[in-house]
Amino acid sequence: MRKLLCLLLLASYACASPALVIPANSSWHMQLDGDLHFPDRHVYDIDLFDTPKATIADLKSQGRIVICYFSAGTWEDWRDDAKAFPKAARGKALGDWPGERWLDIRRSDVRTLLAKRMDVARSKGCDGVDPDNVDGFSNNNGFKLTKADQLDFNRWLAAEAHARDLSVGLKNAVELLPELADLFDFAVNESCYRYNECDGYQRMSSQGKPVFIADYRAYNATLCSRAKASGYQLQFFKLELTEPGTPCR
Repeated sequence: MRKLLCLLLLASYACASPALVIPANSSWHMQLDGDLHFPDRHVYDIDLFDTPKATIADLKSQGRIVICYFSAGTWEDWRDDAKAFPKAARGKALGDWPGERWLDIRRSDVRTLLAKRMDVARSKGCDGVDPDNVDGFSNNNGFKLTKADQLDFNRWLAAEAHARDLSVGLKNAVELLPELADLFDFAVNESCYRYNECDGYQRMSSQGKPVFIADYRAYNATLCSRAKASGYQLQFFKLELTEPGTPCR
């Protein structure tokens, strides 16, 4: 019944959170490339396409929570479904990421393809999804996307995930937290301390939702103290995300 209700409410983006609640103090591992490492962490944030179903099942049998990463706002030329995205939906290139372009997230055909990715997440046994690049409106995307376009898309993502009983995280997009914090189940941020943006996550933290922060620099005890005081889970990574990070001690 709950799934049917969520489907009926997709148009208004009003679905409630899924049954799985990720504890706010969860240890976590994020790895998006290379042979998967298996540190003793509660939550694994790993690539949707590259991680076999059997690996996800094994992690879950050990009591892990598995979050499956995919890019929702960009086209990546190496993905299995890359050719399915219309050329007209592919915008400007991301300068630091070869083979990647912004997507026109307003298009229904793009959303249909992204919904299929969430179907894959569900069929593989993922507990949740980490859709990346959901802040295209604030970048040189080639489509003149507006804040309203982005909010509509991000609300759609949350509703689609919840309709599949998947938890969903808000990736970066700090400026959208006032409108979206209540709709997402956790947050994944990159370098918010570097840009003095971490305070924006207090709304999610106060709701008991996990805030996972990745910082790409050497271990910093001062930042760890600040993160602990805020209830955030801070970890220090190499930019390539091919190996475990160093969590705050």
